[in-house]
Amino acid sequence: MQLNRRRVLIGLGGMAAAGVPMLYLAQTSIAFQNSTLTSVSDGHLMLPAGMFFDGLPTDELQKVRALYDLPADQLLPPCNLTLLQRGDRTILFDAGSGPAFMPSAGDMLKSLDGLGVTADDITDVVFTHAHPDHLWGILDDFDDLVFPNAQLMMGQDEWDYWIDPDTVNTIGEPRTGFAVGAARRLEAVGDSMAFFADSDEVLPGVTARATYGHTPGHMSFEIADGNERLLVGGDAIGNHHLAFAHPEWASGADQDPEMGIETRMRLLEMLAAQNMPLMGFHLPQGGLGHVVQDGDAYRFAPEEV
Repeated sequence: MQLNRRRVLIGLGGMAAAGVPMLYLAQTSIAFQNSTLTSVSDGHLMLPAGMFFDGLPTDELQKVRALYDLPADQLLPPCNLTLLQRGDRTILFDAGSGPAFMPSAGDMLKSLDGLGVTADDITDVVFTHAHPDHLWGILDDFDDLVFPNAQLMMGQDEWDYWIDPDTVNTIGEPRTGFAVGAARRLEAVGDSMAFFADSDEVLPGVTARATYGHTPGHMSFEIADGNERLLVGGDAIGNHHLAFAHPEWASGADQDPEMGIETRMRLLEMLAAQNMPLMGFHLPQGGLGHVVQDGDAYRFAPEEV
């Protein structure tokens, strides 16, 4: 297993002019015997800190904020898509934000170009879930498919939830735009979509693992290559600080916080016990690392090369 990491600046001129913080975008790759997985930066989000901090125990929260140097007003989580290159397949996990979500995100195609990969090269796009930063990049400004040659794949439960016309009425006002945006895009790409369930081998060496809670049908994916294993975790473990230091705390980012807790604690225990690498969508330094037991909690250890 070989590791490589590099930091690149992608398309930041316009971002700086728009008042968006200039961040280095980390790319990390891991090479197995017959495949290579590479993180593909889509930029970063700009989220109110209250989404993470509201309602949490003040004293313990302050300790975590100090340990990870977390600001009180706004957090800037990175967005790391995963590119799997194996044989004649070039597989992308999630499609990024596209141009319509946040000015600090939507850099996926520039990042792919930096890797020498074009949109036409993508053979499969496999979705963890249908939140904007994972789905909206599937269509361009003209509502055309960004990956015209790709087979699109999504868990059946996730599809059913977002395509249901009642979801917009039940999801809650803060996420109403998520529901409207997801339904519009899924309806547009429906003819290109295939579906799978928990434990299905969606592609050779790629097995779906139900990790519900962040969304009703959220999926992670176990990548197998010989004796090597890696988990593409999506947002099941949504950050490198609170999710590891206090996985038992509810996350405001999860649509079902209690189920999110159960999923998160199960995954952290499994990943630490098996020493399985994790590629996390919102984890730092390209998102690739290991889960390390740290007393009664955990910490994220990015791969050092």
